[in-house]
Amino acid sequence: MTKPKITMQDIADRLNISKNSVSQALSGKAGVSEETRRLIFRTADELGYVYTGSRKRSAGQAEQTGGTGSIALVATDFAFSMRGFFGEIYLTIEKEVQKRGKSLQIQSISKQMMDEEALPAFIEQREVDGILILSHLSTDYMNKLVDTGIPTVLIDHHHPDVHADAILTNNRFSAYRAVKYLSELGHSRMGFIGNTSFSPSYYERLEGFHLAHHELGLTVNPEWVVSDALEDPEFLEKRIGAMGEQPTAWFCVNDGLGFIVNSTVQNMGYQVPTDISIVSFDNGQLSRLATPKTTTMAVDLALFGQTAIRQLFWRMEQPEAPYMELLLPTTLVERDSTSAPRA
Repeated sequence: MTKPKITMQDIADRLNISKNSVSQALSGKAGVSEETRRLIFRTADELGYVYTGSRKRSAGQAEQTGGTGSIALVATDFAFSMRGFFGEIYLTIEKEVQKRGKSLQIQSISKQMMDEEALPAFIEQREVDGILILSHLSTDYMNKLVDTGIPTVLIDHHHPDVHADAILTNNRFSAYRAVKYLSELGHSRMGFIGNTSFSPSYYERLEGFHLAHHELGLTVNPEWVVSDALEDPEFLEKRIGAMGEQPTAWFCVNDGLGFIVNSTVQNMGYQVPTDISIVSFDNGQLSRLATPKTTTMAVDLALFGQTAIRQLFWRMEQPEAPYMELLLPTTLVERDSTSAPRA
């Protein structure tokens, strides 16, 4: 029978310490005491841990090294293609990494790589000091990255089974504020449009939508909650057109859906915002291209990148600290797609 491969987690479990501490020690980074470092190397040898990279480092050699000087940024092809949203985050990350005297290594993760759980070579060989995961990959693949022991931060995604820091929009409170804003305009019949299975962020925005209704004493009409929405005009026209009665306002989980809903309801003969108001999310280019321009919850993309880098460099120095989820605020940008409902 083949002996199971010894992992950093096995060493961490034996010593009752964090996997990040094991990673710091074995890769020669600061953050653990000399005594702990030597104990980790001794335990690794006892368990039969197989060292990655060109050679095994001794505790003394590890102490003298200062890291690789590189940070990894990984995402799917789809995420990298969304230049209007993730592009600005990426540019901010690149600037912040350079300010700290590091270089950025970028890797697009294909579906085949995720299916095969194949890591980029520069991560497999531990040629980076930290990993940034932009948007969502499969949970198994994210755990494969985290299991390297290299400090990892998730950007705009999180999952209860992925033990890593995460930088997120405060989705619940932002959606809550959007609904409250519509209520203050006089709306009480509001609908939700988004695909909650696509992203935890969208599900959290639905939770905020419900929370606001609860606190405002309003009833949610289930017919007006489209939680499986596709960013497709034909789909939305069919779903919205099949409703017996229309809400006076729609909250859309992103600007793409807001843009399509805007044109869809106008094609159906409704006026925006006289008959139907629309609030979307992100403050991307589509919210400004829509006619009328869409009221939206603006995400500070530069702040996303800056916060992710600060958290990653902090994590590299504090490998044993509890994992954190940092929630970033949004700002309501009021444009022409919202008004008081028709009397």
